[in-house]
Amino acid sequence: MIKQIVFILLAGIFTLNANNVKADVVTISGRQILVNGSPYVIKGICYHPVPKGSASRSFSNLTEDLALMTEAGINTIRVYSPITNVSVLDQIDAAGIKVIISFGYNQGGYYDILSGTFINYVNAYKDHDAILLWELGNEYNYHPEWFNNNIQNWYTALNNAAEVIHNNDPSHPAATAHGDLPDANARSLCPNVDVWGMNVYRWDNPEGIFSEWSAVSSKPMYLSEAGADRYMTTAQSGYAQGENEEAQADATTNILDDIFRFPDICSGVTLFAFVDEWWKAGNYNTQDVGGFSFSVPYDNEANEEYWGIVDIDRNKTMAFDVVKAKYNSIIIGIEDQITDNTTIIYPNPVKEQLNLYGINKGCRKVEIIDLFGKSQISFSDIDVSLLSKNVETLPKGMYFLKISYNNNYQVLRFIKM
Repeated sequence: MIKQIVFILLAGIFTLNANNVKADVVTISGRQILVNGSPYVIKGICYHPVPKGSASRSFSNLTEDLALMTEAGINTIRVYSPITNVSVLDQIDAAGIKVIISFGYNQGGYYDILSGTFINYVNAYKDHDAILLWELGNEYNYHPEWFNNNIQNWYTALNNAAEVIHNNDPSHPAATAHGDLPDANARSLCPNVDVWGMNVYRWDNPEGIFSEWSAVSSKPMYLSEAGADRYMTTAQSGYAQGENEEAQADATTNILDDIFRFPDICSGVTLFAFVDEWWKAGNYNTQDVGGFSFSVPYDNEANEEYWGIVDIDRNKTMAFDVVKAKYNSIIIGIEDQITDNTTIIYPNPVKEQLNLYGINKGCRKVEIIDLFGKSQISFSDIDVSLLSKNVETLPKGMYFLKISYNNNYQVLRFIKM
């Protein structure tokens, strides 16, 4: 019987590797995450679907969930433990969505870091196109008691696990989800971490984390968690007590606006969370109020079972509409539309003056477009000196320069510092 089980498992792994030929390669360039050489912006959501009356994750509602995610413009989901059903990964990939797979430290030998079995999962699934990142741990810096009261033990294990990933899978970076900004000790002990995810809850304005990170590291980062619940324990700031979708929607608006104003530093976010989690604060069959005091809008109380942008029955909240509007307005891959490549721009990044070299005299229009597709500066007749002068007035961020001719155009990406 044991031999039969082993044979079935091996056959499943063989089928996965044989039927899912690797196409997508994820790499790092400076602060950017690249998929097949193109910059990737994470428009993500944290996803831990647990049905009513249960404490265990289930993908029984996956088809409906993926349809809702696609509608909302979500391109990445972050899960807190490995997905071992290849058909689930296949469905996610077919929806055009990628997955950040997380590994815990001590999960009783089940694909965890302590036992080293996490690498078995990496090797079995590394050729699946759904995979974006391998993520090690989830804000363990808040729990030194798990590591003999010495958090250095965790950072050593984290760095070693990232090295093992590098040795086995050159096509996907090693990441971690850190509780807020990693300090100098964490960064120095973990040179093998390629991407720093950060769970950041700073009311409705995470803006400060980006300048703080930029000052200490040149590596990519993203917000592995951010967001707000929709239950007001007490009335605050004009928001009524009780379930309050407007409070969550307003906070989500402010948080996402902050994040996507810094695309030169932050690679995006996996917002917490997709669906309400009834298993966290009381009876598994009811939605209970309860949590802990925390810096979340707008009452400093994190009510654990009210974080979804859809409820347990998949009804959309006002926050869903916010995510849909924000995520669907973000431009990704506009350079793929280039039909002419005669011009270069420099310097890039630019602080004051943007220079164009090799521009064709037949140019009819030049536009500077922001990450949300809005035209910020436009000229019908090119005037390089005027263009340079106007670039000085742009807020910091990522932009696209579109140069239009009679029958074609060129799109160039640049960063304003």
